Amino acid sequence: MRAAAALLLWCAALLVPASASAADPRLVPDVSSRAIDIQYSFTGEELLLFGAILYPGQRLPDDRADIVVVLKGPVRPIILREKRRIAGIWINADSIRLRTSPGFYAIGSSRPIDQIVDERTAAIFELGLSNLSMSPTGFSEAKTLERFEGGLIDLYRRQGLFYQNPKAVEISEGVLYRARIPVPARVPVGNYRAETYLISKGRVIAVASRDVEIRKAGFERFVALAAERHGFLYGLTAVLLSVGLGYAASAVFRRR
Repeated sequence: MRAAAALLLWCAALLVPASASAADPRLVPDVSSRAIDIQYSFTGEELLLFGAILYPGQRLPDDRADIVVVLKGPVRPIILREKRRIAGIWINADSIRLRTSPGFYAIGSSRPIDQIVDERTAAIFELGLSNLSMSPTGFSEAKTLERFEGGLIDLYRRQGLFYQNPKAVEISEGVLYRARIPVPARVPVGNYRAETYLISKGRVIAVASRDVEIRKAGFERFVALAAERHGFLYGLTAVLLSVGLGYAASAVFRRR
């Protein structure tokens, strides 16, 4: 009997959080494409993030809710080097290694981030370019780390790899939302995550995500796979091809 009673109490404890969370709204997100193929003619694409907010009892709250969408990936380590001009020559000076730098990061929101959440919440969920956590290896002074991260963000922003738009999300009837995220032509291949945050009164009350894959296709995919799986043969073929083209070009010029 004691074992049965203990089992019932344990089950009840599991059901309490579920019933409490049932009062919170739920997100049903989706993306216009789960896979983006990069071919020789790829000039970029626009990814649509859309979905619905499901409120308990289908009753909309009086307070306005905001939506923030993030497309991020692939996360990888990177070494940043700072060049300085010494005696008229540009040389590498300071450097820093970041363990978790995203190759692409785009964020869109229904309002500016600083009007939706406080600095602490934005830092926890990495909402905004200024709140990216890139985890430097070793010890670095705060000013040095800020300088390097600021330079990386500025560089990637000019290349279209970092993007932030405080008016990208449109919310219709308080239930449906959509946002368009530009994907540039030089976007890195890999696995991405499209995240959606529902925020009310400065608190994140629901989070949902979808996976997106950006991959090479056609001849570009064949070359990439050959270089990855058969590195030696790929390198040998590249050398022989270069030598053959060089010999052919020299033969043509000699005839002239």
